[in-house]
Amino acid sequence: MGVENFEDKNKAIEKEERRLFKIYKDIEEKRKKTIEGLIQRAAFLRITLAELEEDINIYGVTEWFSQGDQEPYLRERPTARIYNSMNTSYQKIIKQLTDLLPKEEPPRGGGDEFDNF
Repeated sequence: MGVENFEDKNKAIEKEERRLFKIYKDIEEKRKKTIEGLIQRAAFLRITLAELEEDINIYGVTEWFSQGDQEPYLRERPTARIYNSMNTSYQKIIKQLTDLLPKEEPPRGGGDEFDNF
């Protein structure tokens, strides 16, 4: 999912927005403004997370670090920290979006033998 430049990233974000908007196309009008902002953030986060994942796959989640005369030590890479924070935000937004979907009615009849009992 490598995004090489700003223009490619924007195209990828717009594509993800379109994908998500299709899911919510039939949502009631009063919720559309709320959903619009959540979808925009979710699309940005998903594409950015994919970029960060590539970096983490190449360079890992830790690095050796030293400051001045200190002995080098292994620390979490800033990219991994950013990824974790953004992933948490993404999961919360997706949860909010999922909660805004209309609830599906359970199927009537045609269940298994236990349901028919």
